[in-house]
Amino acid sequence: MSFIAELWEFVRARKKYWLLPILVMMVLLGGLIVLTQGSAVAPFVYTLF
Repeated sequence: MSFIAELWEFVRARKKYWLLPILVMMVLLGGLIVLTQGSAVAPFVYTLF
């Protein structure tokens, strides 16, 4: 969690708000891959990419 707090401080201090959509998409895609790794949905998710 300290990494996320430090990243947020960097974005806020340097006014790099354009990085937020990129970071959100990376987190969502990473969570999708982790959640579907061992399930029956995995083959269908991997065909999207």
